Amino acid sequence: MMIASGRLLFVALLALAVAGCAPDAAIKPNVVSYNNQGSMAAGAPSTTATPQQTKGRYFIEFRSRYALTYGHTYVIFGRVDQAGQMIDREVAGLAPASNSAVPYVLGHYIPVPAETGESDGDLDDRFRSASWRVMLSEPEYNKVVAYIRDLKARSHFWQATVNNCNAFVGNIARSMGYKTPGIWLRPQQYVTKLREMNGGPNAIGYTGPAG
Repeated sequence: MMIASGRLLFVALLALAVAGCAPDAAIKPNVVSYNNQGSMAAGAPSTTATPQQTKGRYFIEFRSRYALTYGHTYVIFGRVDQAGQMIDREVAGLAPASNSAVPYVLGHYIPVPAETGESDGDLDDRFRSASWRVMLSEPEYNKVVAYIRDLKARSHFWQATVNNCNAFVGNIARSMGYKTPGIWLRPQQYVTKLREMNGGPNAIGYTGPAG
């Protein structure tokens, strides 16, 4: 029985080398380049903001991380300090609501219960595989956060081919007026492609080695 379950898990994960996790009025925020440590990168647009203006700047970061399978796509949002480091950060993403492998396997065939908050490793930069940070004004940020809260409230199921973590993040991106790639990419490829499709020359972000 254990051998059969192991084979089912292996076949399911091999059969779908993708996963992840409808849009409103568009928001087109300013894009700022960041280096691998999450601070403003060399070559990013310079500003003359005063400390009062810099304190409490708002952001959303589209991010993917490595995992034992094909990875995970999610967003981090909050404020950055004067050094460009994240503060008051929150995480939103879609994943099966279990630490067991069983829902992941079943979720390749049928919808399974989902959770939409932080999962293990989301805030650990050692596991980050790709990212794209977008700076927002306070009104833009409030609008995005309101959309995320609503999306979380109505996202009850995860299904690998239809409603995965890429689809969840894509809904957020489209609510901001961005184009989105297909949801069947690996998370690292999804975030990298999202950045390339929308960010322009300043959307350097980060892409790590293939996982």
